[in-house]
Amino acid sequence: MEDLAGPRLYGCYKCQNHVCCDDDIVSKDFQASRGRAFLFSHAMNVVVGPTEDRYLITGLHAVADVHCCDCKEMLGWKYVKAYEELQKYKEGKFVLEKFKIVKVNW
Repeated sequence: MEDLAGPRLYGCYKCQNHVCCDDDIVSKDFQASRGRAFLFSHAMNVVVGPTEDRYLITGLHAVADVHCCDCKEMLGWKYVKAYEELQKYKEGKFVLEKFKIVKVNW
């Protein structure tokens, strides 16, 4: 029988709104203020807030908070600009806190 399973998705932990795909994980080795986080190349069904400069573990970055578009829960942030050359690979990518997302369709 043909496997009809769809893509492995992550959803918002509050409302299960689909916010990212497992295939879009760049790294699972990120740290947020409240625990582990994943770096994703893309996110969906999210609202990106205003950009602000913030000092993170790896230095100064321009980031924007990311919220679920349905329930407005803050899920992480988007890297808008990295000021250090070694951090440029993060630009345009999303960090979502592990405890704020749940597996959907696994």
